[in-house]
Amino acid sequence: MLPFERIILIDKNSKTAVYKQIAVSIINAIRNGTLRPGVHLPGSRELARTLNIHRKTAIAAYEELNAQDWITIVPRKHVSVSERIPLLKPQKWNAAESASPFAGNFKLPFRKTVAQVKAQSETSIPTLIIDDGYPDVRLSPIDELLKTYRTFTSRKYAIKNAHTGTDQGTAMLRTELVRYLSETRGLNMGAENILITHGAQMSIYLSARLLLQTGSNIIVAKPGYPVASKAFEETGANVIEVNIDENGIDTTAIETLCKKKKITAVYVIPHHHYPTTVTLSVERRMKLLELSNKYGFAIIEDDYDYDYHYTSSPYLPLASSNHKGNILYIGSFSKVLDPGLRIGFMVAPANFIEQCTALRALIDTGGDGYMQNALATLIRNGEIKRHLKKAKKIYHQRRDFLDSLLKACLSKYITWSMPSGGMAIWVKLQPGYSVAQLTKIPELRIARVYNKQNAFRFGFASMDEKELEAAVNLLKSTLKQR
Repeated sequence: MLPFERIILIDKNSKTAVYKQIAVSIINAIRNGTLRPGVHLPGSRELARTLNIHRKTAIAAYEELNAQDWITIVPRKHVSVSERIPLLKPQKWNAAESASPFAGNFKLPFRKTVAQVKAQSETSIPTLIIDDGYPDVRLSPIDELLKTYRTFTSRKYAIKNAHTGTDQGTAMLRTELVRYLSETRGLNMGAENILITHGAQMSIYLSARLLLQTGSNIIVAKPGYPVASKAFEETGANVIEVNIDENGIDTTAIETLCKKKKITAVYVIPHHHYPTTVTLSVERRMKLLELSNKYGFAIIEDDYDYDYHYTSSPYLPLASSNHKGNILYIGSFSKVLDPGLRIGFMVAPANFIEQCTALRALIDTGGDGYMQNALATLIRNGEIKRHLKKAKKIYHQRRDFLDSLLKACLSKYITWSMPSGGMAIWVKLQPGYSVAQLTKIPELRIARVYNKQNAFRFGFASMDEKELEAAVNLLKSTLKQR
């Protein structure tokens, strides 16, 4: 279900009645393609609870929309966006008058390839590992995924489909992702706008190779995701770091840079930035989109952590806005199911996806069609949504439990702030204590430390309460011996 509290904007100080504000917000969402014909809306009770309004107000809004033929109400069953709106008849993405912001070709310069599109080893493992934010595989529906995988390998038609068109990703998975991403993230696109990759990192690499060249300028956050920065540097581009604070990357600093030099791209992690876990504020999201349109740079939106929010609903992606096709949207199922399950995706205009597919074919002849189709089946059957609902509840409890442990055991040694979501906490050591000291604990390994910031990421999602308690006790005993 889409985060309707982000779509429906209510100003209780406005002279316009609240029910009319709700109706206008829903009409706008239908017009810009966020809500598609036939999509189910929340019932009046659920809408009232979500928006913290009286149910009669929600009913009045729906009656207003129904009277104008924007929605269809089936008593005691559902409310849905009307399918009789001629303005919103399904169109191809690249049609000139398409409602999709990705319509048409990618207009900014990017590198093209001549290729044609074709159909640390560990000596000893510590008792505990503090990763930098992984899901708990023990909770994941891996058994169901593998069961479906085995089913596909035993059926003749499924074997044929699994080996057809895997360069861009199987048609089955891309088709399911169109629906899934529309329902959960408000993305308006078609199957031709999706490339299935081996995780988000492959999408980042492909984007870098096509967008950047020697002398190009790309902006990243400081501190940021080092693996992405290395991919950008490999192209010969200038990687320019911009500070990040509690509201995300500093868009004022980005604007200042745009006035001085040509910026080719900005790499941004909108939810739970890596490594500091902050979320990009609404104001800065709007400013970044404005700057992209004004100065003509691409936005590489790495939304790897969209699915996990505990205290509020997620903001809709930048890519769900009317961005004129300048955004490359990246996501992954590795954070949902298993880090070892390397299935990611990129959403972009069709001409950019075509060139990414061609470039990817030079180094990788395609993904695992059986696995992609098995994942598509889990998405279609609702298994992914059920898993996320369960996992979010458990990860929320683990986050809060870790917070209580840090307060009780480590508050004199560290500082931290509770992230609104995600699977890790950004922990900074107090002056006088060194993060390097924590890397020498035999029984414990910290996957990602930042020496310059004297900090590390404490991944909590993959550890149960006993494991979290044991890890904190090891940290405490080490810090006490300073």
